[in-house]
Amino acid sequence: MPEPTTPTPGNDDTAGFTWRRGRVIPWRELGFRQDTSGGPGGQHANRSATRVTLTWRPLVSPALREHEIELLRTEWESRLTATGILRIRSSDERSARRNRDRCLEILATTLRSALAPRRVRRPTRPTRASKRKRLDQKKQHSQKKEGRRAPRSDD
Repeated sequence: MPEPTTPTPGNDDTAGFTWRRGRVIPWRELGFRQDTSGGPGGQHANRSATRVTLTWRPLVSPALREHEIELLRTEWESRLTATGILRIRSSDERSARRNRDRCLEILATTLRSALAPRRVRRPTRPTRASKRKRLDQKKQHSQKKEGRRAPRSDD
């Protein structure tokens, strides 16, 4: 798991979030917003802006290749807003810094899993033994049902 790096001040395009070796999302593409998290927690939760929301537009990001954008369009169809924004929110930690790192960790994990190559299922044929076993089970089942029937009257 890559360590989330903090953005460097300035408008340096080479600085960014490394989600995979050699793959970087520039910090200028990622938006962070902090606000108070709801729910229990007393004064700290009500007064401190520790919940972090990360926003990113993956479908227009130059950090991704064209085929990756198409994969994400289908994989993240339900995760993206109508305008194509991915929103990740974290309020698990008491620190905004740790919540921000958690958002980046979630982004890297979901991005890697969405772009991972899928295994192709090769159809297989049932073996002779499995066919025989299935037919034997069907026969036993029908005999069990037949044994439960009321006896027929022979007129």
